[in-house]
Amino acid sequence: MHQATISEEDDASGARPAWGAVISMSLGVFGLVGAEFLPASLLTPMAADLGVSEGMAGQAVTATAAVALVTSLLVTAATRRIDRRHVLLGFSILLILSNLLVSIAPNLPLLLAGRILLGIALGGFWTMSAATIMRLVPERHVPKALSIMFSGVSAATIFAAPMGSYLGDLAGWRFVFLAAAGLGVLALAVQFATLPSLPPRGQSRLGTMLEVLSRRAVAIAMAAILLVFTGHFAFFTYIRPFLETVTGVGVTGISAILLGFGIANLLGNYLGAFLLERSMRLTLAIMPLAMGTLALTLASLGGNVAADAAMVALWGLAFGAVPVAWSTWITRAVPDEAESAGGLFVAAINFAIATGAAAGGLIFDVNGVQSVFLVSGAVLIAAAATILTRVQTRAVPKPA
Repeated sequence: MHQATISEEDDASGARPAWGAVISMSLGVFGLVGAEFLPASLLTPMAADLGVSEGMAGQAVTATAAVALVTSLLVTAATRRIDRRHVLLGFSILLILSNLLVSIAPNLPLLLAGRILLGIALGGFWTMSAATIMRLVPERHVPKALSIMFSGVSAATIFAAPMGSYLGDLAGWRFVFLAAAGLGVLALAVQFATLPSLPPRGQSRLGTMLEVLSRRAVAIAMAAILLVFTGHFAFFTYIRPFLETVTGVGVTGISAILLGFGIANLLGNYLGAFLLERSMRLTLAIMPLAMGTLALTLASLGGNVAADAAMVALWGLAFGAVPVAWSTWITRAVPDEAESAGGLFVAAINFAIATGAAAGGLIFDVNGVQSVFLVSGAVLIAAAATILTRVQTRAVPKPA
C-alpha cells in the first residue's frame, strides 16, 4: 500500500486535514484507555481465578501507570530515528499483545508482564499524540482534531467499566481482555490504512526534555498542569465516598451520576475545541476556575441529590476541555519540540494522579471527604490564577 509522506518541510500546515488518521488515533486511544480501566471492573474475578488478593490484583493498574510514567520520559529519545507511523503502529501491536497475554495469564507475574506492555504503549502513545495531530491537520484544525482524539478517552471512561463488568459476568474476565485485543486489531488496521509516513523531527535526545523544561514559560505551564490535574484527581478519586456519605445515594445512584459525568466529559472535548478558537488563555483558565468553584460549592452546600448530580456533570464538562486545551497549548507554544513537551505533559499528569490520590487520602483520613473537596477547590483556583497571570500562550523561545 502506498503511503503519503509528511516530511519536516511539507507538513500538514499547507495540506488537507487527514481526518481518517485522526479517527484512527481516537480508536487507538479508546483501546488503550479502555484496557487501562478494565481491571477496575474485573478485579474480584481476576483475583479469585489467579488465587491472589484483590490488593495484589490491583497492582495490575499500578504497574501500568508506573511504566507509562517512565516511558513518557524516555520514548522520544529511544525512537528518535524511527518514522512516527511505525512507532504508533508498534504501540497498537503492544496493546494487542498485552491484552492477549493477560487473557491467557496463568499467574500474577505473567498478568503483570502483560500490563507492563500496556504501560509502554500508553505512555508512548500519549507522549506523541499532540505532536502527531499537529502534523496531520493544519494549525487551525488542531483543537478540533484533538477533541476528536480525546473523545476516545471519554468513550472509554463511559463504556469500559460497565461493559467490562457485564461481559465479565456473561463470559468471564479472560473473554473481556480477548475482546479488548480484538478492538486493538481494529485500531491497528485503521491506523495502517490511514496514517501517513511521519519522519522523525526535532532533536529527541534525553537532554532535550531538560532543555525544553529549562524554558521558563514551559516550567510555569507544567506547574499549572500539575495543579490542575492534582486538584482534579484529589476530587475524582474520592467522589464515591462523597456521594455515599454526603449526598446519600446508593450504588445505582452513584452509577447514574458517574454516567452523567462521563457523557458531560465527552461533550467537554468539543466545548474545549469551540472555546479554543476564541481564546486559549481563557479556555485554559476558565476550566480549573469552574472546577474549583464546583468543588468548594459541593464541600459547603452538598447534600441535595439533583444539585450534586448536576455539579458533578458540570465538573465533567469542564474537565473534558482540559486535555484538549493543554495539548493545543503544546502544539502552539512548543512546536519545535512537541514530542518532548508531550512527554513532560504525560509525566506531569501521571505524577498528579499519584499526588492527588495520595494527598487526598491523607486529608480524607484526618478530616473527611469534604476537606478533600475544599483543598481540591483551592488548588484548582490557584491553578486558574497561575494560568491567567503567568502562562504564556504564544511560541516559547529557546533559551539563549
